[in-house]
Amino acid sequence: MAAEFDIEGSWPELFAPLSDAERREVVSNFASSWHEGWVPNRTDVEDLIAWKRGVIDDAEYDRRTEAAIARGRAQAIAG
Repeated sequence: MAAEFDIEGSWPELFAPLSDAERREVVSNFASSWHEGWVPNRTDVEDLIAWKRGVIDDAEYDRRTEAAIARGRAQAIAG
């Protein structure tokens, strides 16, 4: 795990359309995952922000999350 968590600094363009409250909420959600060993990646961040902004609905967010989990499992098996 990286020693410093700066997800907003990694992809500032993704956070630009969010309000301060939305930004804090997204960062907080990912900080919890980071403390559990999750490694930040653009796709996960982009998907959560798209859902938060209403660009994708709950069903699409769930589908994307499940696909990401499946990719992670496949990489672990192959790896």
